[in-house]
This record gives sequence, structure tokens and C-alpha cells, in this order.
Amino acid sequence: MTERLKQLTDDLLQAAKRAGATAADALAVDGTGLSMQTRDGALEEAESAEGADIGLRVFLGQKQATVSSSDIRPETVSIMAERAVAMAAEAPEDPYCGQADPDQLATSWDVAALDLDDPSEAPSPTELADDAARAEAAARAVKGVSQVDGAGTSYGRTEIYLAMSNGFSAGYARTQRSTSCVAIAGEGLEMERDYCGEGRAYGSDLPSPEEIGRLAGERAVARFGAGRPPTGAFPILFDERISSSLIGHLMSAINGAAIARGASWLKDAMGEQVLPAGLSLTEDPNRVRISGSRPFDGEGLPVQRRNWVEDGVLKGWVLDLANARKLDMAPTGNASRGVSSTPSPSVSNLALTPGSHSRDDLLAEMGTGLLVTSMIGSTINPNTGDYSRGASGFWVENGEITRPVNECTVAGNLRDMLMRITPANDARSHLSRQVPSLLVEGLTIAGD
Repeated sequence: MTERLKQLTDDLLQAAKRAGATAADALAVDGTGLSMQTRDGALEEAESAEGADIGLRVFLGQKQATVSSSDIRPETVSIMAERAVAMAAEAPEDPYCGQADPDQLATSWDVAALDLDDPSEAPSPTELADDAARAEAAARAVKGVSQVDGAGTSYGRTEIYLAMSNGFSAGYARTQRSTSCVAIAGEGLEMERDYCGEGRAYGSDLPSPEEIGRLAGERAVARFGAGRPPTGAFPILFDERISSSLIGHLMSAINGAAIARGASWLKDAMGEQVLPAGLSLTEDPNRVRISGSRPFDGEGLPVQRRNWVEDGVLKGWVLDLANARKLDMAPTGNASRGVSSTPSPSVSNLALTPGSHSRDDLLAEMGTGLLVTSMIGSTINPNTGDYSRGASGFWVENGEITRPVNECTVAGNLRDMLMRITPANDARSHLSRQVPSLLVEGLTIAGD
């Protein structure tokens, strides 16, 4: 970790103290990024970005304020601190704000073991543009693809440093490289599109551009000729590409901020069954080379592996310090933050217990119903869990895919839906959210 970011955060803390803050914490983020976009075999767009951003949160007793800047000159640091203290003086008192006690702070971690920072030389613009062109060419070569809407590649490296007046001071770096492609089948009003996109901490772990482009093309062609499914109550299989959205709704409902507001359909469900018996939902912030991994949380607290749901039973709320205090509970080390925001609770890497059967096995078990591969829009009632989303995918009869479908809506209640899920065994191991395809019985489809 560069001394530059450490020095920046130290300077911010000292400036806050001089300005009269009773406590403060500072975040510095330094990043470089490069992205390339091709269309019709030619480079369409190239973007490069680099620079540092700094954020400062100050406390005046039980009042707080946050300021940020992309200007890191010493005079700006002083102005930021003075402005933040002046803002805090005008802010209302918040009995729940404040830093962690020193004995709550993380004291040991192994950033190297997380392996988030690819030591290889950053790819050149030529390499990235070539990867995008190869992905586009592979998609265009798929029979039935009428055009490629574009292919893109990107590389980024980010360094993060967090320092607080309670004694915490640490940082780490991460890299990310990605390739994506969007293909189209058909013409005019009968066009269908689909995509494939992959990202990894290490560029060497990425699938080839040819594989990504081919998958985008094959997916688009498979959707060609889509029509509406019948209306009625049918089982639905949420494909692994989008199944994590269901688990995301569950995690939103157990977020400490929602619980503290009383705005959650799971607010009274602690210790109750929320998933079928035998299924657990596990967070592990220490997975190697995974984008959601981190050595400590946004308030300097230790992170750890934990089961949010164990054997189907809800075990806890996702908490940062402030929401833990509101609920009179211990924080869970789940604070996230940016340079311009105060900490808020969020989860990192999640994994749902996989099933013992493949997606094809679940299709056969489903018999007649809908395989959903894409979703748009959403109407989720946070208080009741009523669920309605636009969907497209494939109609299934007698356990076999028969035709593509689109322009339909699937609806149900999340509490009921999650109690009726059957997971497949096809979760991808490199994703931060490892959720397999999920079969859900008895949902309502609005189609024809």
C-alpha cells in the first residue's frame, strides 16, 4: 500500500482535529481504469481514468458531517476539514452515530491471502481493444446473429486506505478485468438481444473473448421468435444468471437499516424459518480472488464468515455500528462506505446451499412452466414482500424447452416463494454471490 494514501488520511485527521472535531475518520481511494468498446469491427470508444478521491467524516459530540473531494492539495484538505466541522455544528444530534470503541476494531488480517491484487502488468489499450474485437467477431460468427451491438473490455486497479482517530489505520488494493458482448438476432421489430459478461480479479482467470462472444451470440439466437407465455399459476425456474436476485431481496429485508425503520417484510422473523430446511445462506468475506472479499469493514471492524440463514432459520440482521446501536445489538462487521457517504450495512460474498440435481433435472421436475433467464423492472413491497417483475426466457413442456418467451410478468409473495425454492447445483464458483438455479412452485404468470 502506497504511503501516499496513508499520508493523505493522516493529513485529513490532523486537519479535522485542528478545526475542532472531537473525532474523525478519513477514506482515500486511488484508482486507474481503462476501457475499450468496439462496434462493427472498429474501435468505437476508449476511456481512461485515474486519480484520487478523499472523504472525511467529522464528529462534534453526537453530531456528524461528511465531505469529499477529488482535489488532494494540502490547502483543500484544510478547507474540507473546516467545512465539515461547520456542517456538523449545524447538524441535528444523532445518538447513534460514532466510531467503534478501540476494543471492537480489527487487529489482524492477511491482505496477501485474499489475493485481490493481480501483480501482472496492466493490459495495454491495444490488448484490451483486441480482446473486444475478438469477442465481437466470435458473436458475429454464430449462425443467426444479425448484428453485434458492441463488445467491451476493461481493466481497473484501486487502492483504498481508511484511517480513524480511534487508532485504526489500514488499506489494501484490488484489481478487476472484464469482457462483455451484446448480440442481436433478427431485424426490425422482431429483434432479440442477449449478452455475456465476465469479470475477474485476475485477468488470467477470465474466459477467452471467443467464448464470451460465442455465448452472447448463442443466447441471442435462442431468444429469436419469442412470444408470450400463457397466463396462469405455474412453476418457475429462475436461471442461475438471475437467481441471485431472489436472495438479494431476502438480504435487503434483513438489512439493519430496514429493520431499524420497521420497513421490512422479515422484521418479525428472527429465529423463524425463511428458507426450506437444509438450506443455509453463508457470507464469507475472505474468499480468495473474489470481488466481494475484504480484510475489514468500512468502520475498521473485523469481518468473518457467518450464516445469515442456517438450516432454513433466520439467524441475524446485517448491521453497521449505527444500526446496531439503534437495535441494541452488536455490530456484525458489515459496514460499507464511499468517500462521500456515511457507513451503511451491506453484505459481501454470499453462498446458498446447492442442491443435488442439475438444472436439467429441475426442468424435468417442473414439467410445464417457465424458465426465466432475464428480468426487467420490479415492484417489491418492502413491508409485505409482494413481488412482481417483468421476465423473459423459455416455455417448458414435459420437462423440455419448447420456445422462447418474453413480455410477461411473474408475481408472488417473497416469504412464500423463498419457502418453496429447490436449488440446483450449477452456481458458478467465481461469483461473489453463489446462487444456483432455483425452482419455485406456484407463481402467477401474466402473459397472453
